[in-house]
Amino acid sequence: MELIIGLAAGFVVGGAVAYFVWDRALKAKKNRIIGEGKAQAEVIKKDKILQAKEKFLQLKSEHEKYINEKNFSLAQVENRHKQRENSLNQRRDEINRKTKEFENERHEVEVIRENLNSQLQRVEHKSEELDKLHRQHLEKLEQISGLSAEDAKAQLVESLQEEAKTDAVAYINEIMEEAKQTANKEAKKVVVKSIQRVATETAIENSVTIFHIESDEIKGRIIGREGRNIRALEAATGVEIVVDDTPEAIVLSAFDPVRREIARLALHQLVTDGRIHPARIEEVVGKVKKQVEEEIIETGKRTTIDLGIHGLHPELIRLVGKMKYRSSYGQNLLQHSREVANLCATMASELGLNPKKAKRAGLLHDIGKVPDDEPELPHAVLGMKLAEKYKEKPDICNAIGAHHDEVEMQSLIAPIVQVCDAISGARPGARREVVESYIKRLKDLEDLALSYPGVMKTYAIQAGRELRVIVGSDKMSDQETEQLSYDISKRIQDEMTYPGQIKITVIRETRAVSYAK
Repeated sequence: MELIIGLAAGFVVGGAVAYFVWDRALKAKKNRIIGEGKAQAEVIKKDKILQAKEKFLQLKSEHEKYINEKNFSLAQVENRHKQRENSLNQRRDEINRKTKEFENERHEVEVIRENLNSQLQRVEHKSEELDKLHRQHLEKLEQISGLSAEDAKAQLVESLQEEAKTDAVAYINEIMEEAKQTANKEAKKVVVKSIQRVATETAIENSVTIFHIESDEIKGRIIGREGRNIRALEAATGVEIVVDDTPEAIVLSAFDPVRREIARLALHQLVTDGRIHPARIEEVVGKVKKQVEEEIIETGKRTTIDLGIHGLHPELIRLVGKMKYRSSYGQNLLQHSREVANLCATMASELGLNPKKAKRAGLLHDIGKVPDDEPELPHAVLGMKLAEKYKEKPDICNAIGAHHDEVEMQSLIAPIVQVCDAISGARPGARREVVESYIKRLKDLEDLALSYPGVMKTYAIQAGRELRVIVGSDKMSDQETEQLSYDISKRIQDEMTYPGQIKITVIRETRAVSYAK
């Protein structure tokens, strides 16, 4: 029992001691936490105070800056107001000064007007006195002569008219007689001077071109297996290719020089490249056609530059270049037109007219021979229409249309163009009628076949003894091609004159093309 009491007492004493120790430790921790909190609070307080001071200083600086800017703006406004006030004061002073000057000038004008009025009154008074004296003088003259003033004036005018008519008739007769005596002489002088100042060449166009080759072995490659290459080349170019016994040469025959040039260039590229077959032939001919078209435009530009002619429409330049491949009665059309242009300029300068305008009309006078359309119109009228279409001046258009008297001459340039055209064409050896009629017959032959629907191309070959007609496979059947060949032959017999017989060959080709991808 005592032991239990002793243990209980020990336990109570131990608990009391433990509680005392724990309470003391708790108070120490509490004091430490409170101390740390106070220290942190002091730090935060100081930091906030510092931030508040910085914010205050910033706001103060911004406020001072704002105040300074406002003061500066107010100062500027005040300066502008002062300047405007000074300007208004200056204007007011200027207006006052001008007002005073105006008042002074008005006073001077009033004085001058009063002086003029007084002088005008004196002049009117003098005029009345002069009129009175004039009437008195006329009355005395009428009394002395026995005629009124109107009768005397009429007699004087009639006398002067008769005298003037007599003198004028005599003068006109004298001028006409002198003109008759000198006109022919002066005209010959102008023509001779013009011809002497222009040097020309004599050249006759041919209807064949010789294509030279290195060896006769190439002839076989050009002909191809069973003649397929030469047929493809003839069909693509419209030129008859003659391969005979002539050594190292192939003859290209066609009345159209453009076709012959295309065939010559195509043959040259094919022989140089070495690949000669129908597909390659069509490809090369297509490229050469574009090349020749570019050469035509370049020739037109070079011609206008050489002659000093500017401002031509691009289509007229192309037609001028195409003249290189046209002929007129065997005479190269471009050479003829250049010759006429130079003659026109020379003759116009001799006559005191505009040589540039005359040269322009001379170059374009045969432009109507180039297009293939509207063959029913005379070439002079067609050329005039083309010039009007491309905005050439009226006197140049009239000179083009009138150089063969299809239209009336309305400018001084027209007779000059007509005379110079005749001079160029009448030179010995300049033209050959047979060639022109031959080419015209072949052209008419092709145009006749082209007039049928479905016909795409026509080529007259073998000097007009064969006409090849190419039709579209989608526009005509095989049976219709036979009927077409008969119709063309019948119409040729009825409408055209030709030697021997003409073979009409209608070609209808069907192609199927696909691509492997």
